[in-house]
Amino acid sequence: MRRFLQPGSAALVGVFLFLLAAGCATEHYRKSADKEAYRAVAQKTPLVKNMDEHFTIEQTNQLSLEGLPVAAKVEEFLGPDGEVERGARVISLETALDIAVKHNRDYQLHKERLFLTSLNLALARHQFTPIFSGDGAALIEGQTQPDSVTRDLHANGAINVNWLVRDVGRITAAFSADFLRLISGGVAGSPRTTSSSQVNATFVRPLLRNAGFKQEIENLTLAERGWLYALRDFVQFRNSFSVQVASAYYGVLGSRDTVRNSFLNLQSSRKNAERTRALAREGRVTQSDLGRLEQQELTAESAWINAIRSYKQALDDFKLVQLGLPVDSQLVLDDRDLEALAIRHPEISVDDSIKVALMARQDYQNFKDRHDDSIRQVALAANFLKPQLDLNALVRVDSKQETAARFAVPDFNRYNWSAGLDLDPGLDRKTERNVYRSALIGERQAVRALEQQEDEIKLQVRSSWRTLDQAKRNYEISEVGVKIAERRVEEQNLLAELGRAKAQDQVDAQNDLINSKNQLTQALVGHTIARLQFWVNMGILYIKDNGRWEEVTNVKPE
Repeated sequence: MRRFLQPGSAALVGVFLFLLAAGCATEHYRKSADKEAYRAVAQKTPLVKNMDEHFTIEQTNQLSLEGLPVAAKVEEFLGPDGEVERGARVISLETALDIAVKHNRDYQLHKERLFLTSLNLALARHQFTPIFSGDGAALIEGQTQPDSVTRDLHANGAINVNWLVRDVGRITAAFSADFLRLISGGVAGSPRTTSSSQVNATFVRPLLRNAGFKQEIENLTLAERGWLYALRDFVQFRNSFSVQVASAYYGVLGSRDTVRNSFLNLQSSRKNAERTRALAREGRVTQSDLGRLEQQELTAESAWINAIRSYKQALDDFKLVQLGLPVDSQLVLDDRDLEALAIRHPEISVDDSIKVALMARQDYQNFKDRHDDSIRQVALAANFLKPQLDLNALVRVDSKQETAARFAVPDFNRYNWSAGLDLDPGLDRKTERNVYRSALIGERQAVRALEQQEDEIKLQVRSSWRTLDQAKRNYEISEVGVKIAERRVEEQNLLAELGRAKAQDQVDAQNDLINSKNQLTQALVGHTIARLQFWVNMGILYIKDNGRWEEVTNVKPE
């Protein structure tokens, strides 16, 4: 075997094995980090209502649209641009939300931030577990004399453990070993070997200042509560995110409906202009009226072209910003989602809405808990103004010094111990004094922040309630406006057939109809989004794993 394994190839094999072992180690650490982080998520999820029970930061860039319906019909109202939608996948709002939670870049960023907070919590918890460390060293020295050669081999190593036990104290233990081999060359030279080892343990417990390691425990408490705050913030973000996606989705459908209405307006304008041209040839209308209707035809065509452009731009923005997909993805939104919209106005007063919000809002809970944190910080700072009195204990077990080539085992009959108190009366506590005064100010700031948040929640709920009520009234007004505009158009068409219609009245009636239809669609979409935002501001919009929400049907404050 040796003749086939040259020194160079042996080195390459060694490097390969080292890299392989390093690769396996890195993969182990990655899995270990994921396991701890996801375990922390699973532990806290039951404490936060509406948290994603299947939380993960794993993401794939592969999107499969197989199984989704395909657009086969080319819509006439889109003109030449309609042909590009042939063969495109039709996605519903539910599908869009599912895609968004998996591919939206901002959503992924928020999940990763939450994951990193979980890692920080795992590190804070690690400080209260036995922490092992080790070190070692080896040294070879040589000395040459005319009549002798001396070589020394000196090696030592230690294994340490540090354990901070809650409400007990800090325990530190170490096992160390020392090895020396002396080889002397010459007439009387002979190898000599000595070895020794030691086990020692210390125990420290503060009795007054930082008693029970209050500062270290507070750091862990803040990490635990900070992780809870991060979970609540993420849930609040999920709610707002789903509303943003739905708002953009319905906005695209609204733009598409505007194109449809603009095309119908163009057809009506062309029909009116053609009919008026025929009447003008018979001398039954003036050239001025004919010119007015021909100008309306051009205006309607320009509005139609602009509406198509706005729709295409809104669709591209939706694919890139909300869904996180390339803009050249062939997608069409499902018109049936717009047709299915209806006015579902919640029957709840402003005062009851505020009561529900103050009980359900996750961010408000964070402010209340942070106020509790500030109270603990004051108590902790006050504790550090006390004198420092620590209990210290030490035990050390030594081995005999072995001169043979064998390992020296600690002899538990050879031990030393000590115990005592360390006192620092605290003659200089200016730093601690400033920290205490700052903590008092921080508590007042937390109270004001809590009051400010409560007022802002009340303001948000009041504003969203007014917006929702306004959207309902706008829809009702738009409904009446569409009916009036349709009657006016019918009347003008009858008058035009008789040659008695005025061009300005025809143009106004047609423009009012198209504006009323667009306003009706906008009012319907606006009410739907306002209703969802109202639930978000109350803290009761519950999101499923795929981003879809559960519509609230009955809300009563407890």
